[in-house]
Amino acid sequence: MLETVGLTADESEVYRLLVATGTASAQDISGRSALDVVTARLLLRALEHKGLASAAEDSPEWFTAVPPQVALMPRLQRHFDALEQTRAAVYELAETHRRSAWARSTGEAVEIITGAAALRQHLRQLQHGAGREMMWFVKAQYVAMSPESNQEEFDALDRGVLYRALYEQAYFDDPDAVDYVVKGVRAGEVSRAVPLLPLRMAIADRSVAILPLAASGTSGNPRELRAAVVRESSLLDALIALFEHHWEIGAPLRVTEEGQIGGAGTADAASPVGEDRHLLSLMVAGMTDEAIAGQLRVSKRTVQRRIQGLMSLAGVATRMQLGWHAARRDWL
Repeated sequence: MLETVGLTADESEVYRLLVATGTASAQDISGRSALDVVTARLLLRALEHKGLASAAEDSPEWFTAVPPQVALMPRLQRHFDALEQTRAAVYELAETHRRSAWARSTGEAVEIITGAAALRQHLRQLQHGAGREMMWFVKAQYVAMSPESNQEEFDALDRGVLYRALYEQAYFDDPDAVDYVVKGVRAGEVSRAVPLLPLRMAIADRSVAILPLAASGTSGNPRELRAAVVRESSLLDALIALFEHHWEIGAPLRVTEEGQIGGAGTADAASPVGEDRHLLSLMVAGMTDEAIAGQLRVSKRTVQRRIQGLMSLAGVATRMQLGWHAARRDWL
């Protein structure tokens, strides 16, 4: 490993032997290695020239090792400094390349970025730059940025940016999902739930969208993750329309003072009250009957019986119709 600080392999071997013996001649080195005497003498002179060995004044054929901390540490520090300078130069070149690529693509509708780290950086920059509105499609699992790490959302909410988030049913399979939604809504996020979302997506100020191209959740190599950055174009218009369509059919998610998904709006005379309203909010959020039962501390059979009662109250035949009816009549 001493090649890193400027020694050849043979010089490294001789220096190690010299450190081990303290003082040695070319004959000693030759006897302890596969080197002949002439080569050993040349290598000792080379070490002396590099400041790693010193010849005895009264016997120039004998050499003493200069302590490693004296001879090698300054070399190692210089090597480290040079490496850091090279690293900085490489980063600067990479940033120049990124800016150049971005500039070349300003006239194009779509830019492809690669890697979870790049996607995460773009999502942070997207939210930093948002001035009016963020629109989110939130699918189950995440591919680059976990919900708890997205501090940029709360910074943007503090600036007055409107956040509209649509959550698909499977998102609530995560036991912490309700807590994330409650935290966001309390901070000002406007949230709705739908049975299924076609893709993951974030749109800032209706001018740029980012959508990961991964078909699944966190599986796969994060370095190979690809995402599309879509700028103003007919494609972006279509993505905005897709969001608005799902937003229109989504069930609103509100938060009670107790930190639960639910809460009453302006209800009609036939609307559910109390715990049934809370149950209905959990159902349209996509939680399973088992999860709802756990939240309400009742049996799964009780949950199913109450949902059937709500369907009868609304005059509908399916849970999806019940969710639609509840959203339209402000039962949530």
